[in-house]
Amino acid sequence: MTRVALVTGGSRGIGEAISKQLKSEGYSVAATYAGNDEKAAAFSIETSIKTYKWDVADYEKSANGIKQVESDLGPIDIVVANAGITRDAMFHRMTPEQWKAVIDTNLNGVFNTVHPIWPGMRERKYGRVIVISSVNGQKGQAGQVNYAATKAGDLGIIKSLAQEGARSGITANAVCPGYIGTEMVRDIPEDILNSKIIPLIPAGRLGEPHEIARCVSFLASEEAAFINGSTISANGAQFFA
Repeated sequence: MTRVALVTGGSRGIGEAISKQLKSEGYSVAATYAGNDEKAAAFSIETSIKTYKWDVADYEKSANGIKQVESDLGPIDIVVANAGITRDAMFHRMTPEQWKAVIDTNLNGVFNTVHPIWPGMRERKYGRVIVISSVNGQKGQAGQVNYAATKAGDLGIIKSLAQEGARSGITANAVCPGYIGTEMVRDIPEDILNSKIIPLIPAGRLGEPHEIARCVSFLASEEAAFINGSTISANGAQFFA
């Protein structure tokens, strides 16, 4: 039986690597995206992975999109809540709009993604919920009060879902990446990367998206059935939770 995996924010960055990794392992993958039609089209052509456009911050759009995925591919067995945004500012300068945008996407977006899928997982007595959190949700980060709050909240979600879903054969786990060499991170000026960021990483380098994808593929597997409510920290020894 081919299991169906949904990856939100799955056509770019870490999400793209996750989508490709799961497809390479035989899953039927659907990837969502928020707005970059050109990138999503190119991703689908390259990978043959079907993409779906919706805003995870909107519950109704998420629920309707999930219905379409399940109509096209079948019931969703694995959900990877990866979609996220940043609206960075020091707290005294942070606007309510910056706060709300990040909360709506990074925290409410996890609820909006997992909640419509959860009843089917309970009925079928199987499911894998994987949330992509962040090292900054574990340790905090100046200028990212909104982002860190959501990523810490995501960890509370998976610990609670793990307890609710365990008897139904559902696991819920998180991966907390450190600084990963995505397009967004590599857009940081090289002098800042080399002087301010990489020196904080004992491994002496940025992580790679495929390294996060391998964590996800393990948690999505049948073999990970007894790992539940856990967090994998993938940060090059930058921080120990």
